[in-house]
Amino acid sequence: MTDNENLRTPIVCVMGHVDHGKTTLLDRIRGSSVAAGEAGAITQHIGATEVMIDSIIERSGASGMKNNFIVPGLLFIDTPGHHAFTSLRSRGGALADLAVVIVDINEGFMPQTKESLQILKRFKTPFVVVANKIDRIHGWQPHESASFLETYNKQSERVRTDLDNKFYEIVGELYNSGFNSERYDRVSDFQRNIGIIPISAVTGEGIPDLLMVLLGLAQKFLESNLHYNASGPGEGTILEVKEEKGLGTTIDIILYDGTLKKGDTIVVGSLGEPIQTKVRALLKPNPMGEISAEEKFQNVESVTAAIGVKISAPNLDDALSGATVRAANPENIETIVKEVQEELDEVQISTGTTGVTLKADTIGSLEALVNELQKEDIPIRKAEVGDISQRDIIEVSAIEDPFNAVLIGFNVKMLPDAKEKAKGADLKIFQNDVIYRLIDDYKDWVKEKKEKSEKTISQLIVKPARFLLLPECTFRQSKPAVVGVRITGGKVKTNIGVTDNSGRVVGTIKGLQLEGENIKEASAGMEVAMAIDGPTIGRQIKEGDVLYSNIPEKHAKVLETEILDSLSADEMETLDAFLEIKRRDNPFWAK
Repeated sequence: MTDNENLRTPIVCVMGHVDHGKTTLLDRIRGSSVAAGEAGAITQHIGATEVMIDSIIERSGASGMKNNFIVPGLLFIDTPGHHAFTSLRSRGGALADLAVVIVDINEGFMPQTKESLQILKRFKTPFVVVANKIDRIHGWQPHESASFLETYNKQSERVRTDLDNKFYEIVGELYNSGFNSERYDRVSDFQRNIGIIPISAVTGEGIPDLLMVLLGLAQKFLESNLHYNASGPGEGTILEVKEEKGLGTTIDIILYDGTLKKGDTIVVGSLGEPIQTKVRALLKPNPMGEISAEEKFQNVESVTAAIGVKISAPNLDDALSGATVRAANPENIETIVKEVQEELDEVQISTGTTGVTLKADTIGSLEALVNELQKEDIPIRKAEVGDISQRDIIEVSAIEDPFNAVLIGFNVKMLPDAKEKAKGADLKIFQNDVIYRLIDDYKDWVKEKKEKSEKTISQLIVKPARFLLLPECTFRQSKPAVVGVRITGGKVKTNIGVTDNSGRVVGTIKGLQLEGENIKEASAGMEVAMAIDGPTIGRQIKEGDVLYSNIPEKHAKVLETEILDSLSADEMETLDAFLEIKRRDNPFWAK
């Protein structure tokens, strides 16, 4: 057995769709432990809740197993959402040791569920899936706080079948996302299969199973990663930067290694150079029973990993969610400042000279957003953490290409002066707290804008057209020549030049008539009277000739390279014939 003295509590992050019960689940884990009246069974941290091993064993009804586990309990991160997960970074990966992805068994996967799975896959974090809201299955008979199998076996056959069907839809969704999965009690190897635990956060059914599976996973995969240096300098990650009444700007951190003491010098990752400051106070929440007390926090002299704690210190305004906090001393402070800076610089965000501009709430979410945009081949000009500022608006609205004059904001606010500036500015802004939605909205907008601009180009550009001068249909020989024609390709319009079969311009179409009525255009298959200014019939042109609308070289280039897809089959054929004529003498014409 390894030395268990310095074994820290595994950090568990709960992820998933906003309405699928993350908060209810955490409340249930907290509340039932407190309700059970077990003193010290649960500890409220800043941004986290710790459930002690004794409480988990007790609730699972497996008191004989206590000696099988060496981890002290589980530390659940309270901050909901995957941006908390991506912000929880330790060097080289995600800070959370384990994750719980919560899915409503009746609704199945949502964009945020899929997003969570992609992030977990990228960080290679072990996780389980919780299929919540089994109590909402029609006809379900709840059994408060029972294990899943115990309550499942007491349900009617119809209810069990209904649950099984919904359950296997989740298995199918996970398979489509690249994961093999099965109900937790049927999984023999959690490294190969994701365990799915059906629960009700409202009735507590299945929660004992969830806690036991998480303990087992922590024990199996993480033992070697959970050792920390109790007497070493504290190291943690910023969950949130907050204004607190009477304290000014504070940072909520998860300390994942070592010890942090009041008066310690700390180096804090920020938007600019790392901040060097001294811990003025370490604050923990008051115990749950004393929440009504005037003081929200109690001052402590020191804290040891793993723990959520609030730090009050000077100059924390520019501290960055997701960045590192490390204790330092005069001998190593320069090295630590350099390392914290390097960590921030290492955030792999490659940007180009052109592309969209991104703003996100934390380093982690910025990375996740960049990753998804790169998958879609969307170029990025600039990517930063922070709210949308007036400077961002000025910068982006100065970009000439309308497809790049775009600001994409993930989980950020627009500052008041930026809002004002954006009113008259020439740019497009997308804001959302779901990455998939941001990307879909952007792609839909690009598609719509391209279609509109193609339509505009299409209206301004001379399109290909070909027509035959009909025999014995000359009504006037010149000034202008009036002749019967059959349109054999494309659409003929007035005020367009006309070329002959050698590519020479012979005149201009001045008018079109159908059965004595003036018309603006004539399509393939129509026979109309055409007035052509310039040539004389019998000299420059004659009956039986095939003529073309004269397409300027610039227009031909746009037709061939930009809007070819919008042309009809007979227009494409006519364009090919026209280009062949023009390129006989100059192979590079319109290229």
